[in-house]
Amino acid sequence: MVAIVLMLALFAVRIADFSGIPSLLLFIFLGIAFNLMGFEFYDFEVSNSIATLALMIIMFYGGFSTNWSMGKPVWKESAILSTFGVFFTAILTGAFCHYVLRFKLLESMLLGSVIASTDYASVSSILVSKNLNFKYSTAPLLELESGSNDPTAYTMTFVFISLLAGESISVPILVLKQVGFGILIGFGMGVIVKHLIKNIHFDEDGLFTVFIAATMIATYSIAILIEGNGYLAIYLYGIYLGNQEFSRKRDVVFFYDGLGGLVQIGLFFLLGLLCNVQRLIGVFPVALVVMLFITLIARPFSVFMLMKPFKLKNNQLSIISIAGLRGAAAIAFAIMVVNSKVKVTIDIFHIVFLICLLSSFIQGSIMPILSKKLNMLEESDTVLKNFNFYQDKSDIGFIQTKIEKGSRWDNVPLKDFNLTFNLIVAKIERQGKTIVPNGETLIREGDIIVLGGQSYFDTTGSNLIEMTLSNGHKWVGKKIKDLEFKEKQLIVMLQTIDNKIIVPNGETYLYEGDKVVILKQNRKKTQIKK
Repeated sequence: MVAIVLMLALFAVRIADFSGIPSLLLFIFLGIAFNLMGFEFYDFEVSNSIATLALMIIMFYGGFSTNWSMGKPVWKESAILSTFGVFFTAILTGAFCHYVLRFKLLESMLLGSVIASTDYASVSSILVSKNLNFKYSTAPLLELESGSNDPTAYTMTFVFISLLAGESISVPILVLKQVGFGILIGFGMGVIVKHLIKNIHFDEDGLFTVFIAATMIATYSIAILIEGNGYLAIYLYGIYLGNQEFSRKRDVVFFYDGLGGLVQIGLFFLLGLLCNVQRLIGVFPVALVVMLFITLIARPFSVFMLMKPFKLKNNQLSIISIAGLRGAAAIAFAIMVVNSKVKVTIDIFHIVFLICLLSSFIQGSIMPILSKKLNMLEESDTVLKNFNFYQDKSDIGFIQTKIEKGSRWDNVPLKDFNLTFNLIVAKIERQGKTIVPNGETLIREGDIIVLGGQSYFDTTGSNLIEMTLSNGHKWVGKKIKDLEFKEKQLIVMLQTIDNKIIVPNGETYLYEGDKVVILKQNRKKTQIKK
């Protein structure tokens, strides 16, 4: 059955690409279809565990793939929307449910809290699938907001669950713990793991992604253990780690890209499987009214009120308002409410479920049309990326070299480099600043030159051999140019005992503990005498 679901989900992705319907919506419909065919599943405890794990992966990778250099100019706006924006949306929606729909006050506020956050997976899916690059750095703002506002909604949901359960809590202390410990653990784990990556060498490639997955789970668990916000911690950990440079980062990107897609398919399919179609029909009027109120009143009011001090343009504010799609996090929080056993008189799961369905379908369809009418699309119509994106997810490779003191290239214009291979000088890093080069750009001592070209993938892997120089090896203490080889061989790379990577030349000395990578011309197995 799992294989059938995955195959149908992949088929749904293709349909989404052609039709423009959000793929996550089709995954939900797939779950509903299986439910109607008799595959019933109503275990909310198991579903809560699955939803929690899925959100952990989605939020970590959302943070990990965030380009902070692009998000930094709009971080204040994003932070305000992800905190106060969620708060005001929740309170306004709760007030509407209480005074207009006549729900009980605490239940109304709980419903408002559950659906107050926007969904990163839905927002980023629309931006990427529709190739929407908005003006005024709006796309990074939306991605940063939608990736970071779930912790606020989670905290508010937790508060109102506690109040409904009759527990005596101090709301200010609870909020301070959630936010304070979440930030501390998120950044703290980021710093620790950064140093561990530099000092621990993983011989097996697969172990590194396992290590990252383990630290992700540890970050969430530690935050929860000390009453912090696990989702906030894991998101900040992802942002910190994703904006560091380390080897095998590409492996992490590929791993979580595939895993993230898989858990989204599983989560949305599960959510569809959990719902009861008859109950969905019963709550449809309520869900539609609440969804329209959030979309047309609560979200726009919060956005315009909070963003006006930043002097954002009205067309930009309108796009930010309409881009507040609800999704997986809201439904996961609704499952948390059901699992908490608090008594509520409203069918909160099916109401939230239907709100998210309507939000994804209606708002997701309107965004591309409205963005054109509001003149919010960049002329390039291309979502901005960074160097790491292309290197991590494509066949483009970037290498760097430093202009040392006394180099013959010092004070030479770039046009005189005479690059004869298919390479381009992509950028120059000088004293912490990035220079976009042209032919007249002068190269200076200390410059870091970044070269771009097509990556090479060795399909056989049989031309390279790796060996570690042990005590007494005849190469230890010698320069590479003084070594004698029995056949055509070349030392293409070496790794020192302290894990430093060196591209060697004839003057490079070899030492005990060095790991050398040797390219041999023939394909026969070669024994190197020690």
